[in-house]
This record gives sequence, C-alpha cells and structure tokens, in this order.
Amino acid sequence: MNELVCLDMPLGPAFVDRIRRAWDDGDAVFPLDGRLPRAAAATVLAAVRPTVIATNSGDARVDGDPVESGDSVVVATSGSTGEPKAVVLTHDAIRASASAVHERLGVTSADGWFACLPPAHIGGLSVVLRGLVTGVPLRTAPGFDPDAFAEAARSGSTLVSLVATALQRVDPALYRIIVLGGSRPPQDRPRNCVATYGMTETGSGVVYDGLPLRGVEIDIREGIIHIRSAMNMRCYRNARSPIDDAGWLRTGDIGSWNPDGTLNVQGREGDLIITGGENVWPEAVEASLSTMGTVADCCVVGIADPEWGQAVHAFVVSANPPSLAEIREHVKLTLPSHCAPKHIHIVEAIPRTALGKPRRNELVAGLGN
Repeated sequence: MNELVCLDMPLGPAFVDRIRRAWDDGDAVFPLDGRLPRAAAATVLAAVRPTVIATNSGDARVDGDPVESGDSVVVATSGSTGEPKAVVLTHDAIRASASAVHERLGVTSADGWFACLPPAHIGGLSVVLRGLVTGVPLRTAPGFDPDAFAEAARSGSTLVSLVATALQRVDPALYRIIVLGGSRPPQDRPRNCVATYGMTETGSGVVYDGLPLRGVEIDIREGIIHIRSAMNMRCYRNARSPIDDAGWLRTGDIGSWNPDGTLNVQGREGDLIITGGENVWPEAVEASLSTMGTVADCCVVGIADPEWGQAVHAFVVSANPPSLAEIREHVKLTLPSHCAPKHIHIVEAIPRTALGKPRRNELVAGLGN
C-alpha cells in the first residue's frame, strides 16, 4: 500500500528529510498547516484522509486512504468556496514544474533556494520540491524572518519565493531572483522580482511575468483562463477532477491577452463586481487605493445593493482615515467613475491567506456582526 504521510511538523531539515523517506518508500506526503485551530485542522484531515501522521516525535498510523503509485504530494486548498479540497500532484508533475521553472530562471549550479513560506501552501512547498527533485541546494526557515532571509543569502542562497508584503521588510538585492506569488505584486517591484500566476491545481506558478513556462498552454474561453500542461494535478482526493478529457483545466480566473502577448489576469470570476451594469475589478481599485499615502492596506468587494445591483465597498486600514470623497476622487484619477467606492469601512487589518490573498468573504461577513 502506498501511504499518504501527513507532515505535522514545521519547515526545516526534519521536514525535508521526511519527504525524502516517504518518496524512497513509494509514498506521498501531505503538509498540514500547523497554524490551524484544532477544529479547522480536523476538517482538513477529514478531507485529505492521510494514513500516517508524522511529527518530530515519530509516526502514527491513522484510518485513511492510500495513494496511487506515482503520486507525490497532496496539498489542501480552499479554492473559492472555502471548503477544503485536496489536490493530488504526481512525481511527473513535480519534475515538469521544477524543470520548466529552472529553465525560465536560468538556474545553474551556483544557485540555491531559500524556502520560508508556509509549506502547507503550494507556493511554499514548491520551493522545497524543486530543491529535492533537481539537487539544487536548499536552505529552510520555519517561517519568513528578515534575519533568516539575510543569513540564507550570506550562506549562498540566490533564489527565494516571497509574498509581496515581505518585500517591504528586506533588501531584495540580496538575491538574484525573488519569485512573487499569491496577491497582485506591487507596481514598483524591484527588477529582480518575477511575478507568477498559477494555482494549487497547476502545481504552483505556470506563468512568469505574463509568459507561460515551457510546455504550458493557455486558452481563454469566454473570458476564462484554461490551462493544459504536464504540471496539472491528477485529481482531487475524492477522485473527482476539474480537468476535461482533452487535458484542460478551467481555472475560474478571468483573463485576456495583452497587446505584447503577455497574459493579463483580471481576477476570480466570483470577485467581479457588476454595479449599475458596469464591470469593476476589485484588484484594480485596490491598486489605485494603495497609492494613497494614508492607506496602509485595503480590500474591495461588491455587496448587494437595491439600486446598483452591487455597490463597491472599500475596507481600509489607516491611521489617518481618508474620507469617502477623498477616496472616490483618488480612484477617479486613474479609473472610470463607476469604479469609485460608494462605501468605506475602516478596519484594523485585512484578513489574508498565508500567501497574501485577501479573504473578502470574511470582511463581508463581519459587517453583519
């Protein structure tokens, strides 16, 4: 039987060694997010159904389901529904992803990866997997820390994956390349930062700075991005698959091609705000608001409105909150007037995933409290 080993341990040498042991035995691994409350962790484990729980103290068998031969990792994702799903990626998919990424980044024997993002998410785990399958030196830290970031660079790491918010706390010049995933990258990102697009179901980023990696096909059908590649998932743990018979994955992201041939990802189809018959993309409004000196962080959502269908609401973190009129005038400097928020809410923080994506549903739910 091919086991599914749940890694209930922090990112570090023991974590990496346990992956090696599992693969040597023909097993697959599932990294559990150690930050989850007990009830949430139980929900994820019920969806994933591992057969072994591995901790720093040893292994324990549990009632679960085995994996198929060739399966490499299982990664939990909440997708757009909030319900945990477990994505199965094969060894072939992991190798294809690592090879294409290293080719695009021009990785040589002089390079080394530093892994510091949560390995329960594909953006963090993929750094570890690239090091393992290619033999490129790998250094790890249990979480992002500016001192560890600098120390890894002094020790020879040249490649790192970060979320956009971390750039404000480090010297980007310490690394040859910084790969950015998760939320939209800052407009003034350093020249050595590469913006990626992908999802758990595609085995991490498959589009770098708007251009698909080698072997990645992109097709836009009725405005929705479809992806076909050797990196795509095999299935979910419940054996269902969003991939059609021709190998295409419907991402649920709306996109288009820019005149220069690069991919423009506009956002999730469920995030699109339709107000007064006009389309408003939250990320575009957020990008505008982020240029206001008084806005530390923000998130934009559409909320049902009897007059407009949906009204644009802005949640803003600010020590010196701007007025609604100031926000509207600022947005209208760069976007059509229908994009200007009709309501603002001053909040202490924007809830985000570990990779920096805003949890819009939580903000909307909070309005009812």
